[in-house]
Parts: sequence; C-alpha cells; structure tokens
Amino acid sequence: MDQTSSHGTGTLSEAELSLIDRYWRAANYLSVGQIYLLDNPLLKEPLTADHVKARLLGHWGTTPGLNFIYVHLNRIIARRDEEILYVCGPGHGGPGMVANTYLEGVYSEIYPDVPESEDGIRKLFRQFSFPGGIPSHAAPETPGSIHEGGELGYALLHAFGAAFDNPDLVVACVVGDGEAETGPLSGSWQSARFLNPARDGAVLPILHLNGYKIANPTVMGRMDDADIARIFEGHGYRPIFVCGEEHAPMHQAMAAALDTCFDEIARIREKARSGSGSGPVHWPMIVLRSPKGWTGPKEVDGLKVEGFWRSHQVPLSNVKKNAEHLKLLEQWMHSYEPQTLFDETGRLVPELRQIAPRGGRRMGAVPVANGGRLRQELAMPDYRTLAVDVPRPGAVNAEATRVMGTLIREVARLNADTKNFRLFGPDETASNRLDAVFDVTDRAWMEQLKPYDVHLAPDGRVMEILSEHCCQGWLEGYLLTGRHGLFSCYEAFIHIVDSMFNQHAKWLKVSRELEWRAPISSLNYLLTSHVWRQDHNGFSHQDPGFVDLVANKKADIVRIYLPPDANTLLWVADHCLRTYDRINVIVAGKQPAPQWLSMDAAVRHCEAGIGIWDWAGTEDGGEPDVVMASAGDVPTMESMAAVDLLRRHVPDLKIRVVNVVDLMTLQPRSDHPHGIGDEDFDALFTTDKPVIFAYHGYPYLIHRLTYARTNHANMHVRGFVEEGTTTTPFDMVVMNGLDRFHLALEAIRRVPGLAERAADAVEVFNRKLEEHKRYTREYGEDMPEITQWGWSYDTAARTGD
Repeated sequence: MDQTSSHGTGTLSEAELSLIDRYWRAANYLSVGQIYLLDNPLLKEPLTADHVKARLLGHWGTTPGLNFIYVHLNRIIARRDEEILYVCGPGHGGPGMVANTYLEGVYSEIYPDVPESEDGIRKLFRQFSFPGGIPSHAAPETPGSIHEGGELGYALLHAFGAAFDNPDLVVACVVGDGEAETGPLSGSWQSARFLNPARDGAVLPILHLNGYKIANPTVMGRMDDADIARIFEGHGYRPIFVCGEEHAPMHQAMAAALDTCFDEIARIREKARSGSGSGPVHWPMIVLRSPKGWTGPKEVDGLKVEGFWRSHQVPLSNVKKNAEHLKLLEQWMHSYEPQTLFDETGRLVPELRQIAPRGGRRMGAVPVANGGRLRQELAMPDYRTLAVDVPRPGAVNAEATRVMGTLIREVARLNADTKNFRLFGPDETASNRLDAVFDVTDRAWMEQLKPYDVHLAPDGRVMEILSEHCCQGWLEGYLLTGRHGLFSCYEAFIHIVDSMFNQHAKWLKVSRELEWRAPISSLNYLLTSHVWRQDHNGFSHQDPGFVDLVANKKADIVRIYLPPDANTLLWVADHCLRTYDRINVIVAGKQPAPQWLSMDAAVRHCEAGIGIWDWAGTEDGGEPDVVMASAGDVPTMESMAAVDLLRRHVPDLKIRVVNVVDLMTLQPRSDHPHGIGDEDFDALFTTDKPVIFAYHGYPYLIHRLTYARTNHANMHVRGFVEEGTTTTPFDMVVMNGLDRFHLALEAIRRVPGLAERAADAVEVFNRKLEEHKRYTREYGEDMPEITQWGWSYDTAARTGD
C-alpha cells in the first residue's frame, strides 16, 4: 500500500472540501469554548474577562487532530453506511469528543438540558471541567465512548476487544504519540494477529503524531516515516501516511487515505468470508502527522505554541488578568468564523447538519458504545450436575479449578452460536486446570500452524497471549460492547493490571450513576496458582495483595470470593457469570485438596457467604472457648487441621469453626451490601472470645474489614507476611505462621488459662515444627503425616448437609 501524499489527490470536490473544513472549524470552536468560556458563547459581543472561566482546565493540543479525524469518519459513514466506533486514545481530547457528539445531535438527546441552541452552547461551555459539570477527559458521561481517558495505554486493546465477534463493526482507534510510548500500548499492536476477518470486525488504528507530550518531544514524533513504516509492517499493518498542516491538502489526503483503508478492509473481509483467503492479514492503518495545537495561537508572549508542547493544555493561561491574552483568545475564536457555522439561535447551519450521519450510525449513538443495551444473558448449565461427590467432609480430594473448568466448558458450548463469551488468560488455561474448555473450542490463532500444534485455530474462543495488559484490555472492550467473559491469571501477576482494574472500576462507578448507560456484564477474575502453592516458583510468584487493592473500591462495584473447595467454587463461578456492573474476584487453588461440602451444603454456605461449620466444631450448641475462622482454600485446610490437633490434644476445649466465602460479609452492612449486621456477626464470632483467623492474604485486610465490630480486639489474624521461597507446600505456610501447629498454638495462647493446662500439647506442637524443619531439609518434601492428613472424625450425624 503506497504512502499517501500530504498534498492530497483531489478526492473531495470543492463543495465537499468547504463543508468538511467548516464542520471541523465548528468542532474546534466548541472545543476552545469549553476550555475558556462561561458566557457569550457565540461571540455576539466583544469578549470580556467576565465571559472567561476563573479556572482554565482542559487540553487543547490533541483536540484539533481528533476533530479532524472525526469529521472525516463522518464522511465515510455517510458515503459507505459503515458502523464505526470511535475510540479516543488521547483522553485529553475530551473537549473534541463532547463537541462532536453535540454537533451530531446526540449530546442534546441524552442531555436535554443542553439543547441545540445558544443557551445550550452556553451550558455546554460552562459545564466542562467545572464544579457540578463533566470531566475534562473522554469519560462515561461522554456519548459514544467506551474508553476512559484518565490513563494512557489501553485504547487499542479496548478497540480490539470491541471488534472481536462484531463482524460488521469497524473500530477507528486514535492512538496519541504520547500514549504510544506506554508499555500496554506497545504490546497492543500484536492484537492484529488475533483478529479473524471471517468472524470479527476490523480495527483501524490511527496513530496521531503531533510530536509532543506534556513537555517533551515524543519518540515516534521524531522518527522518520521509513522507520515507522518498518515497525508497523512487522506488526502486521500497512501504514498510510497523512502529513502536513495546510488545511485543504490535509483534508484531501485524509479523505483519500480513509477511502483506501475502507476499500482494503472490505477486500480483506470479502476474501476471508468467501473462503478464498487464509493465513495472516496485513490490516491498513493511518499515521497522521499534524501540528500539536493545530489552528490555535502560533505564538504567545513571543514563545512558540502551535506545533510545540506549550499547546498541550491551555495555550493562553492568564486570560482574565492579561488583556493581551484576552485579545488573542478572541482573535483565535473569531478565526473559526462562528457566524458562518451557527445561525442566530445557536443551531448548526443546515448544510453542516447534513454532514453528520443519522440515527444509530452517528458515532455518539453507535449501539456498541452503550453495550449494555445489546447484552444478552448467558445460557448457563446446571452447575449441580458438575459437582464433586462429597459423602462426608474431607473424604475426597479434588482440584477445584479443574472442576470449574467443566463449568467453563459447558458455558462455551451453550453459547457457541451466540458468540458472546470468551475466556482470556496469559498462556495459562491448561496450567490453571481449565483445559476442559478445549473439548469444545481452541485458542484463537491467526498465525501459521505447525502439524504438531494442539488446540490452535482461527475460530478459537480462548484468548491467550503472554500479556496481562492485553488480556485485561481485550476483555474490557468485549464487556463494554455487550458480551461476557472471564480472565484467569496467576495470582501474583494480576498486579500487572492494577491500574487497568482501577480505571474500569471508576468507569463502572460513574456509569452506574448515568441512567442512559445500560448495565454491562461483570468483569470476572479467577486468580489461581496462588501464593500458597507457588512453592516451585518461589518468592517472585508469591503475592496475594490484589484483593487489598480491590477492597479499596466502591462497595457497589467489587466482590471478593474465597471458596474453600470445588463445590463452593462452582456456585461462586456460576453466580459471578450471571452478574452485571460488578468486578468479581475469585481466588481458588488448582492443586488436589480436601473437599468439605456436598453441593447442597455448598449452595447454602455460599448464599449466606459466611457460616458456622457445626460438624467440625465441639461447642455442641453452647458458647465456645475459641473461634477458629478461615477464608481461602489452604487456610481452611490448615485451620481444619489445627482443629483436629486441638480436638485430640485438648479434648475439653470448646471450638467453633467459621468459614468465610464472601470476604465482604465481614464488613458492616452500612459499608457493603454483602456485609452482615452486627448482631449476626456477634452470633458468629462472639463478643468476647478469641478468634484465630486463618486468612489467604495479608492479615491487615481482615482487621480493616472488621475494625468496627464488637470483638475486633480479639481478632488474631494469620496470613501471608511476606515470607517465601522455593520450598515445600507446608513449609510455605510454616514460614508465614499459617500452618496448623502455629494456629493451634495461637488458640492455646489466646484462651485465658489454657496455656498452663495444655502445656503438653504446646510441647508436642513445637516439637512437630522442629521435626518438620529437619525433615524437609533432609528429604526435600513434607512429612508423610502432613501430606497424608485427612479429616477423620465420625460425621455420620453431621455431614455438612
């Protein structure tokens, strides 16, 4: 594909050129007005300091380029009847996104209090970056947006996520050259290798090189075209360059470039869908070089502004107090000739109104940008049919995530025709024991295949790439456009997407407050290969802290589940896949482990989220001496083993066993909708008895969630205390004081007067810890009494049912 000249090819007639340029000027005018003006929206009187906002907030530098792209995409939509989603990577281009959706009429339809009139423009200007108004970024409040502009790096991933399984969609994704320097965006270019033109939509990347970020040149902005071309050709793209600053030639060049791109996309689609094409595809993309702050002041106070980083934010920053700056602002805004763009009432003039597409083809109203309206419920299997048979607590071992994998397999099977579910993960589906899904689908793969490859196919629905950023971003784009999915990841490395999680949580928080935004499917994480069974990889793979970050978010948004066995995991997974507008975090192990509850008992336990395991305790309906609590599969096993030790060595001790599946039940109901009331909490944990709490993660989180409870002073939490290495599974819990012996010793120490009566038990438990250390250092494995331990009490009368 040839490089397009910046001088254009005469694609546009003189009339088309004039209308497109005027529409662009209208968008630029509205963008500048949002940053600066409180009043006098159409400059019908001389501009004064009173017309200007006291605080000037917003970003001009990227905006004119975004407006330029928007109007040219409008032309493509009108001419070709394309469905185009505009993903605005430069979040600082918020004024442009708002301006364009206002010009096409969508903004006023969604927000009737901002009508298409002079008063409407006044309100449009006033609300921008103003108390009680709207953010300066492209945000949930922005029609047509699925992408929060608060942090750079994720635009292209969202674009590809939106395109998967949307065969008629073209996602035009603008990538700023500052954003192009980020790690997530750099990895995003590989997404083209996973896009199947036979069943997916297309992504048209538009790399916007305006040369500067906040206060420095951009790397790609200073590279020559030949080097940039080589980079993207290697990534599977055919770049077309549109370069310059003179308006008419740039309009002609952009129109020609977009025509070429959409012709090529149509050719790729037709070839793939007719069965005449196979193998990797080289998709078109555009590299747009235009000045930063294009059409704005060229110099301010004798310093270069247009085409330089000084135009990044507010080119004229002291307008209210500096008469020369005020004059420059007035000249700048008059340069767009607003009297030729808007009529006396403030409406866009009729000939310009005709440029915008109609109805749902307008990019501010394209249905996928409000994906909840397209969302269909998943077809779900009966998870009970997949349950592990548990004749009595602890009688059998099973791999929890392998059992969950059968549920995912059935979800994939039942939704194969609707194509609205995908599984995402960084090359760990089989490692995480979810490989049952490969019974019904394969990994998506568009590159060459070798005869010995397994489970790779162009129509695979398992998305594996060794980038947590890509998995998260694809899934977010998939969810935001109306579909469902699950992200499976090693627990320690989910931290890589901490900031992406943050942004999605903020998006959900705001979008839930917007009546016009329909609910989307929940973002579901399965965190496995977790801290307590990373004994073979060591300290670098041992970190359970993601849940601490999650717990910081609004209670309406987040849920954290720690199922103790396979049957509880089945219930939790089924529940999470049915929810919407949530972020659900499930932490579950993949190694063989004791199974505690029958399916019926698991359902009751999970529906409550927390409960007493009567069959395990010794209180016999009375008041306990100690509460042994747990949350997490390994902590539950160690807590149960500690109960076993105490029952055998301190038989007169009255023990209550409490297990937590839904971590947020520990909070007061006033703080979280899943929280339990103080009376119920006290009924579980007592008001004055010691609680020995074995927790999966960092202990402080349990203290944080329960600090307001009556018995918090008696909460003694053991969990991960940042001790780890390559060692045996049991040595890992011993290193962190979470093992059965330390838990039993803690119970003895905390029950008043028990230490003296149970001195023999204390000696036995300490001796066992010393024996464990000697044995593992000599044999390199755990003692048989640890590896062969099982819950052995007669539970015929109390089976957990």
